[in-house]
Amino acid sequence: MHLSFSDFGILGDETVVLAVMKSASGQELSITNYGGIIHSWLVPDKNGVPGDVLLGCRDLDSYRKRHPYFGAIVGRYANRIAYGRFSIDGTEYRLNTNLPPHHLHGGIKGFDSKIWKFDTLTSHDKSSLVLTCLSPDMEEGYPGNLNVKVTYTFDDDALLTIDYEAETDKPTHLNLTNHCYFNLSAKGDTDIRDHQVLIQAEMITETDDNLIPTGKLISVSGTALDLRKPGVIGDRLKSGDILMAAAKGFDHNYVISGDGFSEPIASAFHPASGRRLTVFTDQPGIQFYTGNWLGGTEGKHGIYADYAGLCLETQHFPDSPNHPEFKSTLLLPGQKFVSRTMYRMEVAEAIEQALNA
Repeated sequence: MHLSFSDFGILGDETVVLAVMKSASGQELSITNYGGIIHSWLVPDKNGVPGDVLLGCRDLDSYRKRHPYFGAIVGRYANRIAYGRFSIDGTEYRLNTNLPPHHLHGGIKGFDSKIWKFDTLTSHDKSSLVLTCLSPDMEEGYPGNLNVKVTYTFDDDALLTIDYEAETDKPTHLNLTNHCYFNLSAKGDTDIRDHQVLIQAEMITETDDNLIPTGKLISVSGTALDLRKPGVIGDRLKSGDILMAAAKGFDHNYVISGDGFSEPIASAFHPASGRRLTVFTDQPGIQFYTGNWLGGTEGKHGIYADYAGLCLETQHFPDSPNHPEFKSTLLLPGQKFVSRTMYRMEVAEAIEQALNA
């Protein structure tokens, strides 16, 4: 395992870095401490030709402009909080509503736009980039001084492990994820309609037309959202299923059953390149998003179209602070939030093999 650093730009009086990890398997992962963004992931295809499977921006200046959270750490609260409000012990807190009238992905200045402090840990077969930051009391409206640590570990087997930790001095709500957009073709001018996806989930959280949960869990059985057997994204998008109408595609929180580590909870496969992504997590949900509104977004090598990439964001449920029937996202003083998600990129013959990986 080889780890190197280069300057990625200057923001104020701080230098932003790009860490590059190269595995023995021939994959290369690059991460910047600006937003904890995973900038690129070079993965050989079935013919041994490497390609970047992540969407993103060209450089730091581009990331500083508005973009759809390409590759970033998302928080304090990933996904939506209805009307930017929640109450703790009878006190109502009002958050910035950056998706009026709702709050999305931590607000106007979330973790995706912070410069994180960093350190490294290395051994012969893996490297870790350890990112830390302080989110001060009432930042974006959230109570409590929150200390956060996110550790990216990449090993010679090309397994990316993301460990999240956090502690607070006041009760607060927390929901952390990474927002990578994958296109396993590694071609910026193609979309992901030809990708196959499998998600081991029987239920989703029902939402209204603004993608705010109603509080109900509904079955995917008999719908285009049922991905317990591999489904081709393009076929599902053409299905006309009413559950996809409001989002113009997939943008749904799937409810994970099981421990999330004994087998992958989600997989994506690109038959032409042979690249396969598998996802493991201890979180209770995973948001599957097909880049339905990417059209016109400036990217690394040009302008992206709708459906240029897909996201598999491990998380707690959207709007959990306002739904006591969901698993709680409340973090108390003296407690430590700990979570792990793992992504593996490899070449495979078919997506079904993910179940036996």
